[in-house]
Amino acid sequence: MKEIGANEARDQLENNPDAIYLDVRSVPEFQQGHPIRAINIPILHFLPGMGMMPNEDFTKVVEANLAKETKLVVGCKTGVRSARACEILAQLGYSDVTNVRGGFVGVMDNMGRVLEPGWSLLNYPLCAACTEEAQYDTLATKAKL
Repeated sequence: MKEIGANEARDQLENNPDAIYLDVRSVPEFQQGHPIRAINIPILHFLPGMGMMPNEDFTKVVEANLAKETKLVVGCKTGVRSARACEILAQLGYSDVTNVRGGFVGVMDNMGRVLEPGWSLLNYPLCAACTEEAQYDTLATKAKL
């Protein structure tokens, strides 16, 4: 699996207008802020009282919205969920998938020190109220769930 840091992710998105930042964090995390031009298809859903649960429709929503040849820069909070999403996307036949190491927040050590800053810590452009087309509910309707 290809991996890049937040710096390289920003550069790829700036240099390739067709590239898509696929944010696989939960809907509430995405709504709190995300990279500009990101779309949200969570690999896990947050369920109050239960925690994080798998999104059973992840693959259906991805396939209904993204062509297999789309350049995907995949991020989450720290890079763990997005790494799993990249594995799934590769199995589905997506050919240009890159994990954002450190994701939105960054890679931390056991003491909470930042080893590699993520998108938000680098003060890169954020969006807290992007178009409906970027939101999971809209993307899910295309999958006819």
